[in-house]
Amino acid sequence: MALRIVMGADNAGFTYKEALRKDLESDDRVASVTDVGVGTAEDDTAYPNVAVAAAEKVARGEADRALLICGTGLGVAIAANKVKGVRAVTAHDIYSVQRSVLSNNAQVLCMGQRVVGLELARVLVKEWLGLEFDPASSSATKVDAICAYEGD
Repeated sequence: MALRIVMGADNAGFTYKEALRKDLESDDRVASVTDVGVGTAEDDTAYPNVAVAAAEKVARGEADRALLICGTGLGVAIAANKVKGVRAVTAHDIYSVQRSVLSNNAQVLCMGQRVVGLELARVLVKEWLGLEFDPASSSATKVDAICAYEGD
């Protein structure tokens, strides 16, 4: 099943967002890409606003996953994790990207434009698209425990 992706960045991640958006739009595993901003490298919208807007779309079921970019990937992950039902991670290597989905069922991948090179970011996103959490895996109880902290 093709994924519905929402993506966003602040001005420190704008260049990568634009490049990765084009990659996503040309990938057969992606049904749609929704860009929640920023619209230019000069736009100074704070990253929490963009990250939460993307995470809320995932939480509401309007998107399957989100890709967020800021300078380090840390701030957008912190902000996205404030949205109930969302598990956002910062990953800058292939193993972390794999484990983010396979072990933690994270729906939001965050990266830093100032931390990882663009070609590596492209490889990581391509890998991320091919990963799927197995709810029958031994990690499912751990994900359930994480979710239990959110309460109802």
